[in-house]
Amino acid sequence: MNTIGLKMNKIFSYLDELIKNPVCELEFNKDYELLIATVLSAQTTDKRVNNVTKVLFKKYPSIEVLSKASISDIESIIKEIGTYHKKAIFVKEIATRLVSDNIKVLPNNRKYLESLPGVGRKTTNVFLSVIYNEPAIAVDTHVARVSKRLGLVNESDTVDIIEKKLMKKVPKERWSRTHHQFVLFGRYYCKAKNPICNNCKLKDICKKN
Repeated sequence: MNTIGLKMNKIFSYLDELIKNPVCELEFNKDYELLIATVLSAQTTDKRVNNVTKVLFKKYPSIEVLSKASISDIESIIKEIGTYHKKAIFVKEIATRLVSDNIKVLPNNRKYLESLPGVGRKTTNVFLSVIYNEPAIAVDTHVARVSKRLGLVNESDTVDIIEKKLMKKVPKERWSRTHHQFVLFGRYYCKAKNPICNNCKLKDICKKN
């Protein structure tokens, strides 16, 4: 096995030990709720998103009802998260579009999903991975930070380049699992500030040390 293969195996082994059952921490009961929650999660924490979506989806319990909500009311509900003005518009526009397209079940269709307002590649990757178990690597700030610290990508790499590099280095059957593990590892261990490095078994390959 080559050097990168040995390195990846070391990373997989440690993450499997540390995070045995990685799952998306966004809370949802319906497919469109996950999509909207993922859009809302940009530049904020899943915990804050869960706080606001509990209120939002309780007040507007169906996509039809949500499509009729005023943007100002959506703003008042989600204002604790970043860029809430723009995100409120996305929520309203997504709901309106799904109703006008008569979508009862969001499709396993990347092109359609990415045509929705505020839905980019990262959001689509999360959605397809969680709802349809499609192999995907969604690159958020945690995935990017962990990948750079472990020397899997370059510091200057964009999210698109990071995704492509990880897709080459991680076996396809592990894409979704590794994505969720990197997110949780970055969120709770390899944090942006004050990372927990002392007992980390990847310390010897980490560029931060």
